[in-house]
Amino acid sequence: MRSSELVQAFWDQVWNAHDAEAVDRFVPEDFVITNAGHDIVGRTAFKAWIAAFLAEVPDLHLQAVETFENADGSRVASRFRITGTNQGYLHTAAIGAPIQFTGTAVWEVRDGKLLHNWVERSTAVEVPA
Repeated sequence: MRSSELVQAFWDQVWNAHDAEAVDRFVPEDFVITNAGHDIVGRTAFKAWIAAFLAEVPDLHLQAVETFENADGSRVASRFRITGTNQGYLHTAAIGAPIQFTGTAVWEVRDGKLLHNWVERSTAVEVPA
């Protein structure tokens, strides 16, 4: 499986399936995600972070807008769009309003595993009804 296909499978099986436990199939124990400059270290901490995020946007859907892979497959970059309902996103009031935001993720990949992920997100925007 190409590294870009591995990333897409991660998006689908973890985020879109709302299954934090599926992370075990994709990352090693010492996985790191750097989210807006803050490191979340270890697979267990990553799964807890995903579960908390999904609680804030329980109907989250992630669409990969475009994905690029370098020649040796050791790096994958994705632009993505997330839509869902705000139930406390980023510790805001759980107002139940539709939101959407975009982001960019860069992945380090080796031996069929996602080792490190660097993520930058835009600010959530309420979607007019």
